[in-house]
Amino acid sequence: MFELLEKVKVLEPTNPNKSTALFGGKASGILNWNDLAYPHFYQHREQIRALFWRASEVDMSADIKQFPTLSEREQDAFLKIIGLLATLDGPQTDIAARIAQLSTDPSVKSIMATIADQESEHNHSYAYVLSSVTTLYKQIESFETGRTDDVLMTRNQRIIEVYNEFADQPSVFTALKAMVYTSLLEGLFFYSGFAFFYNLARNQKMVGTSTMISYINRDELQHGRFISDLFRATLAENPEYNTGEFTEWVYDQFRHSVEQETIWSHYVLSGIDGIDLVEMEGYIKYRANKMLRLLGLNDLYEDYTENPMKWIRAYVDNFDDTKTDFFEQKSRQYTKTSDLNGFDEL
Repeated sequence: MFELLEKVKVLEPTNPNKSTALFGGKASGILNWNDLAYPHFYQHREQIRALFWRASEVDMSADIKQFPTLSEREQDAFLKIIGLLATLDGPQTDIAARIAQLSTDPSVKSIMATIADQESEHNHSYAYVLSSVTTLYKQIESFETGRTDDVLMTRNQRIIEVYNEFADQPSVFTALKAMVYTSLLEGLFFYSGFAFFYNLARNQKMVGTSTMISYINRDELQHGRFISDLFRATLAENPEYNTGEFTEWVYDQFRHSVEQETIWSHYVLSGIDGIDLVEMEGYIKYRANKMLRLLGLNDLYEDYTENPMKWIRAYVDNFDDTKTDFFEQKSRQYTKTSDLNGFDEL
């Protein structure tokens, strides 16, 4: 049985401003960005804060007209994938808040508060997209997918178990496990869904939705980068958990997640023009390798060190350094409704 963490007091003036540990340490609650235990967390803060956007800023007028012209298969995939994304992003707001409540480092609290806000906007964006293109009945049905679709329920079972374990028994160890699944959500679980919307956009369909997804994708890349950094720092502070058994547990979660993401992609993307399911499976393994490296671990899939879906580079952001180089393209320009906006900017 691991020692449970307690919610941190708001202010404790007898403690130092600079935290003595990420979890289970001491800190006054006063945040000085120029006096941090992990000074580079400030760069994470700045990168994440720079991504502010609102769903209502994205122009959906063309999508409203185009959605009825999509094939029945495309419409079904569209609604199911929005349901998946809502199922995953909704709990992320809660998980970010729980990590913030339990961390004794005020910089982590601040960054997680921003991440929670962004995850909340992601969830709102799915409702915004659906309210633009379909009926209220279809909107509600799409959001029900996460608790009624057998394939999706099976796919999400381990996420549910790990997140609820962290909620019920908050400890450093269960926080580490929750961070692993947060990394999987931010860096792997969304990506077959993202690819669907980018594939529509490259065929000049539902470009407004694709733009929204690009904003979300950009946020998730930065979230994944910070969570992975927080995971490594927490593990370094608590070396008793840095064991071969835990490492194998992480690898097992990645293997299982790749398997489930592959099953899901075949289920939801089969018959979609422009999506090669073999290529998609390779892309999922490529994403898994990327996230494992961010966590400080080795590749699981030796034959998938390069992105097999080259066309997707046009739709997502890039990191400069090799360790966090999710995609190798130039940084794309993001424009909002108030700017000159069109397909050529994608």
